[in-house]
Amino acid sequence: MDQASFVNFLKTILFIVLIYYFIKFAFRFLAPYLMKKAINKVNENFQKQQEAFYKQAQQQDTGSQDFNKDIKKDKVLKERKKVGEYIDFEEIND
Repeated sequence: MDQASFVNFLKTILFIVLIYYFIKFAFRFLAPYLMKKAINKVNENFQKQQEAFYKQAQQQDTGSQDFNKDIKKDKVLKERKKVGEYIDFEEIND
């Protein structure tokens, strides 16, 4: 069994400092590459969603007249649903 010594403590501290600076140095060069990859991925996902939206919109263009008729029917039904008046009740204290 090894005993804790001052030399082993210094080696451990030196090892931790070297690893810290190595990681810091590596991220300085890897960060721009990783950011570029992430931005490209987000851009690709956005383009796919946009294409899907336009395809869906083109497919629904044929049914847009029916959709407008449905909206008009809903407005008419909402106008007909008006019921009664608002009555304000007040408390009477004796």
